[in-house]
Order: sequence, then C-alpha cells, then structure tokens
Amino acid sequence: MAQAAGRLGIGIIGAGKVGPILGAALAGAGHAIVGIAATSERNLERASAILPDVPVLDIPTLVERSELVILAIPESEIESFARGLAAAGVWQPGQLVLHTAPGLGYGALAPALAAGAIPLAVHPAMVFTGTSLDLTRLRETYCAVSAPTPVLPIAQALVVEMGAEPIVIAESERAAWAEAVSTATSFSAAIVGQALDLLENVGVENPARVLGPLLRSSVESALAGATATTIDLSSTDLTSFDPDSRPHSQEDPS
Repeated sequence: MAQAAGRLGIGIIGAGKVGPILGAALAGAGHAIVGIAATSERNLERASAILPDVPVLDIPTLVERSELVILAIPESEIESFARGLAAAGVWQPGQLVLHTAPGLGYGALAPALAAGAIPLAVHPAMVFTGTSLDLTRLRETYCAVSAPTPVLPIAQALVVEMGAEPIVIAESERAAWAEAVSTATSFSAAIVGQALDLLENVGVENPARVLGPLLRSSVESALAGATATTIDLSSTDLTSFDPDSRPHSQEDPS
C-alpha cells in the first residue's frame, strides 16, 4: 500500500479516447507512464499525441512492469480480460488494477483480486474527445469510485491527482450510475442534433455557434433550478407545521 502514497509506474491497456487522457493526467501529478498496449494504428497515433515517447508494449510485459494498470477497454470485455490474464498468471500481488467502465464495480476484476491485485473502478462522468481539451474538462468532472473499503482512499486519491472530484458509488448502484450518465449524454446529443437540423433548414449559418451559448445557459439554468428546489430542512421552521393542514390524496383514508 505504501506505493500508492508515492509515485507509481502506470501501464495503460487500451488507447482509445479515455486511457491516454487519464494517463496524461496522472503523469501531470508526477507518476511515470511505463507503456501502453494497443493494436489499432489510429489509437496508437492518438496515444502518441497525448503521451509522446511512451513505449508500446505487449500486455504481459506491460502488466509485469506496472504498479498501476489502467484497463480502458470496452465494458463488455473487462471481466473476460481480467479472467484471461489471471489464467495466464499475469497479475501480480499488490498491483493496482483500475477499470473505467461506468456500469461495473470492482467486482468485475474478481480474477485479478484472487491473484492478489487490488481492484479499483473509476468512471469519469464526461464525454471524452481524446484530445488535450479533455485534461481541462477533467478538472471539472466527478468520477464514480468503487473499491473494497480498505483501499477506497487509494482510488479517491488517484481521482484527486487527476484533477477530478471522487464520488463513491456502491457496487449495487453502478448500473443506476451508468444509466444516469447514458441518459444525460444520449438525450443531449439527440436534442442538439435535432436543433442543429432545424436551424440549418431555415438557413442559419454556423448553427453550432448559435446554439452554443443557448445550450450552456439552458443547462446551467436547469441545474440551478434543480438545486434551488432542494428542501433545506435546516432553514425550515418545523414547529409551525400542522399535520392536519396538509392536502389529502384520494388514497389517504383520513
């Protein structure tokens, strides 16, 4: 555990839009990127833009050299991937293993845990572009964190080092977290797409520029309204509350 308090050698498996960004954020906090494992030429080019001069390694070598392994791979592949590396004897005792899937908790890494590794589940609630812009956005982002209780502070500390804010989500609530994130992103994309089409049809030039300020102010207003409607019991005078003055519903037998 003492390693987590110091600098870690980090290996990244998956060079999509997420892995290299998280690696760059942690490198900015002083950790060392040991290498990255990926097969797609496009992904490797993206990774080299974010993490220049980081070596491309095969997975067994990468895991062997890393104190923290980031699994930035599709959610549907995480459990089978962890199981396959366990069967091959690749995981190492005391090694941190972190996946970034929204709907899975640390239980998805059970095979790694059985091999002595330390499982962490960290999902940033943001849409990644795979560019350096994400590093700025990450500093305004919350990350769902799930981990065994004794090592939960390690996961939280890593998120803070990335510049984000950790929020603990129980194993049983990861599916609900994933649904909330998916609903927000898919709904936003659909509405924006529809609005852009309408503006294009009426001849508006550069409709994205027109919609940008509107969308940002609209979302901020909606979030502010949601916050304002939250009841603050600390400021409510409960001594003046008359239970018999409440409106009765049809189901209320009184």
